[in-house]
Amino acid sequence: MMRSMYSGVSSLRAHQLKMDVIGNNIANVNTVGFKASSVSFAEMYSQTLKGASSSSTSRGGTNPMQVGLGTTVASISVNQSKGSIQRTDIATDLMIDGSGFFVVTNDANAQNKYYTRAGNFQLDELGYLVTTDGMKVLDNNMKPIQINMSDTKNATATTNLTINGNLNFGDTNYTTTVDVYDSLGDVHTVNFNFKGDPLVTTTKKAVDPKDPKYDPATPGATYNYSYREITITNDSGTQMVPDPTAAAPNNHWYAKFNESGEIVDLVTLGTAGDANSAETVVSGTLLMTVPGAADISLPIDRSMFFSNGDVTNGTRIFTQVSKESDAKGVQLNGNSAGSIDTFNISSKGEVIGIYTNGERKVLQILGLVDFDNPAGLEKIGNNLFQNTPNSGTPKYGAPATGSFGAITPGALEMSNVDLAAQFTEMITTQRGFQANSRVITTSDEILQELVNLKR
Repeated sequence: MMRSMYSGVSSLRAHQLKMDVIGNNIANVNTVGFKASSVSFAEMYSQTLKGASSSSTSRGGTNPMQVGLGTTVASISVNQSKGSIQRTDIATDLMIDGSGFFVVTNDANAQNKYYTRAGNFQLDELGYLVTTDGMKVLDNNMKPIQINMSDTKNATATTNLTINGNLNFGDTNYTTTVDVYDSLGDVHTVNFNFKGDPLVTTTKKAVDPKDPKYDPATPGATYNYSYREITITNDSGTQMVPDPTAAAPNNHWYAKFNESGEIVDLVTLGTAGDANSAETVVSGTLLMTVPGAADISLPIDRSMFFSNGDVTNGTRIFTQVSKESDAKGVQLNGNSAGSIDTFNISSKGEVIGIYTNGERKVLQILGLVDFDNPAGLEKIGNNLFQNTPNSGTPKYGAPATGSFGAITPGALEMSNVDLAAQFTEMITTQRGFQANSRVITTSDEILQELVNLKR
């Protein structure tokens, strides 16, 4: 009878502890970076009334007879899953989107390191990034992050300049301006003038047929030739020179001869026209009258030439395209003097100072730490953890590198407490407590009956 009472008492104690954990979870439902805990039970010792026996030739084996002596709390585990995001748009509010913890310290040499997921930081009067209780936040070199709002940036002269853009190959002049700095930080405007040669027409050898000779004694002689087609396109693939258009056939060619059979005027066919159109004799018939019985020959010159050599197929003749010139300075060094105006923190944890002269400079990089077993960390209050032998060796690094998550600036990680789950756990815990209370009262009533047996 005493066993049942003590079992009930142990269960009341265990359920009361679970209720304490549930109450703490619900109390911290809106705590930045809070990690909920959960309780699991285990059976306590069992009293063996009869041990197990093996089977024999005459009797079978028997199982042990045991009576449990109640329950106990086996573990209180911390749920290290990521909480929900809450936007604040405050530059010093940071959230880790993934694995890792912020590293903070409360001593000048950063010997005592603590870890937190709560990124509601702020700046103190010296520009140190600190937690709400004044602990300094460390960078990836385990040095305190300090933003010196009185920092200045000296003027530097411009020594390198890159101009990029397009120069219309049809333009012969183009001017662009770029502001540069001297060693005192004063601004000077520099004009860059681009001059180009006018467009020129380059001709290349295209057709050079052999000179056929025709015997007038052979009527109906036919002259055939072939030629190559050359197409020039721009960077977008648009044809720059249209195909020539053939003129109507010239069906009558004439030549004059003297009494000795010599040609008086040599007939030379014209070459192709300009780049936009061309006139080409497609076919024709040569008619002539020869006085006397002299032998004659008629050299036909039908050639087209490019005078400056051969054209290589696929060669890009121009490095510019035929569109409006827009070349301008896109990269240059040098700056005027300036002082730090504000700062921001990037997703890579870079603390970037923004100066009044428009310059930006990475001041420090936020440090993170991770563990093989984050659930093994020990809570010490104020949203802080410290490592234990079971959490593993701290692994330090920078955001968005290796296994570390990226930083979401202007946001906070809220508590990961699930209220619906906590209320469900609270109901089952309450019922468990009530049931074990009945065990105790029932055991007490039975004891009272035993006492009354003497009457």
